[in-house]
Amino acid sequence: MVKTLYVGNIPWSTKEGELEKFFSEFGEVLECRIITERATGRSRGYGFVEVNEDQMEAIMEKANGAELEGRKLVVNEAKPREQ
Repeated sequence: MVKTLYVGNIPWSTKEGELEKFFSEFGEVLECRIITERATGRSRGYGFVEVNEDQMEAIMEKANGAELEGRKLVVNEAKPREQ
């Protein structure tokens, strides 16, 4: 089953490919997206990474607090959107 991780404190200059490469060091990444402002296209500093459920805990443990371009990432399981 696919699980989604919330990733916060992403450096604004980071591209989706760079984030995917960073997380692939910890396990298989199924999809990666960085949330951007609609008007400017600028990163909002957070995103989501989809991983296999059986690897989720290990990836969260290794990536949470890990540094990416000098910033410590905040990684936890994404909460479902509220309707």
